[in-house]
Amino acid sequence: MKDIEDLIQKAVELQNNGLVTGQIADELNVSRETVVWLLTRSKKEEITPAPKDISVNWNSIGKSAKRLHNISLALCDMVLETLEKINAEVDVVVGVAANGIPLASMMAYELGTDLAIYHRKGQESVHAGHKGTISRNFGSVAGKNCVIVDDVITTGSTSMEVIERLREMDAKPRLVVVLVDKKGADMIANIPIQSLVRVVRLD
Repeated sequence: MKDIEDLIQKAVELQNNGLVTGQIADELNVSRETVVWLLTRSKKEEITPAPKDISVNWNSIGKSAKRLHNISLALCDMVLETLEKINAEVDVVVGVAANGIPLASMMAYELGTDLAIYHRKGQESVHAGHKGTISRNFGSVAGKNCVIVDDVITTGSTSMEVIERLREMDAKPRLVVVLVDKKGADMIANIPIQSLVRVVRLD
């Protein structure tokens, strides 16, 4: 129960710092439904059953440049293997802000490609019709083969958003690569997904 209490405390702290549900979910690597449940439990308002979710804490990797580098090498190996199978190339590695950026940076270096950064607009902005964007301070994606890099796939909504936006920008998404896949899908929007770890609930 201590882990849940820690998550509740972190969710409340993030909310008190001005983060909204989607941002808290991204920070804690849980679904938005889980964030709502955590915040509701913190107020002791209503006792509802816990959502079926898994919290992923990869800060033991994220705090070490050496570990990030080693993980990025493993991800690069998976990228090259998959691209060979589907007979595709990579021109640009697209890091999803914020947690996908460190891995994407190292992977772009190792693969000898350009680096692009995708900034999400957040769930609240998406409902208002706003779209995420590729930062102009990094590589261009138009007409290029792209590999999308993020830390965790929970529902697949972020990956779907990035794929759709890249296609709108005349880019060619070829592969999604993540540390942890909580969704358990092999494809999203007809794009293969590769992960170092796939988590499957048995209930």
